[in-house]
Amino acid sequence: MSSTVEVGEILIGEEAPLVLIAGPCVVESKGLTLETAARIKQIATRLQMPFIFKSSYTKANRMSINSFSGLGIDEGLRILNQVKTQLNVPVLTDVHSAREVEKVAAVADILQIPAFLCRQTELAVAVGKTGKPVNIKKGQFLAPEDMGPIAEKIRSTGNDRIILTERGTCFGYHNLVVDMRSLVIMRGLGYPVVFDATHSVQLPGGGGSHSGGQPEFVPPLAQAAVAVGVDGVFIETHPSPAKALSDASSMLPLQKLEPLLLELKKLDEICRCLGGSLER
Repeated sequence: MSSTVEVGEILIGEEAPLVLIAGPCVVESKGLTLETAARIKQIATRLQMPFIFKSSYTKANRMSINSFSGLGIDEGLRILNQVKTQLNVPVLTDVHSAREVEKVAAVADILQIPAFLCRQTELAVAVGKTGKPVNIKKGQFLAPEDMGPIAEKIRSTGNDRIILTERGTCFGYHNLVVDMRSLVIMRGLGYPVVFDATHSVQLPGGGGSHSGGQPEFVPPLAQAAVAVGVDGVFIETHPSPAKALSDASSMLPLQKLEPLLLELKKLDEICRCLGGSLER
């Protein structure tokens, strides 16, 4: 049995409805960010689906020195705060170093530890000390049970508001593989589990100077994860992915979001009725 994490009025956990965490990979501009957040909120409202907006104020792990890494922490957070206040939507964003934590915590409702940084003890402790909910992305290089000691770093600060997110395992050679057993194993650690359906279809470095992706596999992987039983789905989406400044090859086109969520919601309801998914 897993715990339940409160994010404002939203509950993430086994007794709560499936939660949507969605938005463009990175804050590209005020206009695009607010427009995308508003459209996702409209979709989530129609489907009566709890929604948390996600976008990174900066991207610290780009493949190329020439890749867009964001508008800077101050401008990025200012725009995320506008999403939060104008649309009344909780906000999740990455934090990349301990020195950024205080500034990010003043805006974000959930602090996310990126997969590549999930073993950084100083960062984990700094994030935990904020008392804010923490979403830990499972490193591409980790087994699911390895997330237990990482979560304990957060708990050592007295903060047990922890969420674990699966985003695929890297075997090198520009590919990721999702082992659905990891969802069950991580739920067994006692925390809510989220499935990241878009990072899981990345082809790291597959574009040479940037990552590639196979977005056609977002729906089947998301459906499989919901059938196994998760507490939330994480989907990066963009009105025009081909024009996106980050993760263009793996984000879901915004126009495809509602049909997919409708299927996921139906599947989640069926699994809850059956009572078998992830020992709900």
